[in-house]
Formats: sequence, C-alpha cells, structure tokens
Amino acid sequence: MAAKPERRFKIAAENRKARYNYLIGETFEAGIVLTGTEVKSLRQGKATIAESYADSRDGAIWLVNSNIPEYLQANRNNHAPKRPRKLLLHQRQIDKLAGAVEREGMTIVPLKLYFNEKGRAKIEIALAKGKKLQDKRESDKKRSWERERGRLMREKG
Repeated sequence: MAAKPERRFKIAAENRKARYNYLIGETFEAGIVLTGTEVKSLRQGKATIAESYADSRDGAIWLVNSNIPEYLQANRNNHAPKRPRKLLLHQRQIDKLAGAVEREGMTIVPLKLYFNEKGRAKIEIALAKGKKLQDKRESDKKRSWERERGRLMREKG
C-alpha cells in the first residue's frame, strides 16, 4: 500500500497561544462561510484568530471575534472585519461540541485557518479546557527542559 502524500495547504492564520493557554482535546476540521472580499483578504494572509472563539447559537457553530481586515482593492461592498462567521460542520459534530461546552465547561478554540488542496477555506477547531497558572508553569518548565536537552545532545555528538 502506497504512503499517503503529504497534505499541502496554505496557512492564513494560526493561533499559537491556544496550546499554551488551553489543554487541547479533540480537534475538528470545519468549513467557514465567507464573502468574496474576505477570501481575498485571507489569501493575503492578514487574518488573526488569536482572540477568537466559537459559540453555538441557533443550532449552528459561529466563529466570534476573529479579525479578517477589509480588502483594500474592494469597493463600498466590503465586509465588516469582526463579524461572526458560520462554521460548516455535520449535525453530530455540532451536537457534540455544544454538549461539551454546556455540560463540561469546555470552550471551542480555533487553532488554524487555512486553504486546503482544493482552495477551500477551512478552520481547525478544538475542544479545550483552560489551563491554570500552575499548568502553564509546568508547560514552560517542560519546554525549557526539552530545549536544554536538545542543546546537550548536539554538544555530545
């Protein structure tokens, strides 16, 4: 059996703080409903999803507080930069995410906003639980130890 080819996609925005601030659980890939000017602005790589989160409203999951700046070459029909955007998921996934948020006190955090092989905008979201200050300190210690161990291994040979 042949090995799967490596997935090629262009990352438009990444939430690097999410792995530091949250314990990441199950991840999902979702489509995102965008207008034409939002897609053009995303292709330029100017979006930020660091402060954003996902919320369930009216039986759907919405991406809230993500910033996709206006496309400069567009006319007066430009989009609002911080508008809520609908995420496209299967109903079973929506129910699972909404239930985890309501029952277990978890949050839905966006990790990556990217274009897949077909050129479609996708977002990787995850069920996450907030870390306490002590957990953040432990992850800092672990990261610094890994870095130091790498240096020692390089010095030895």
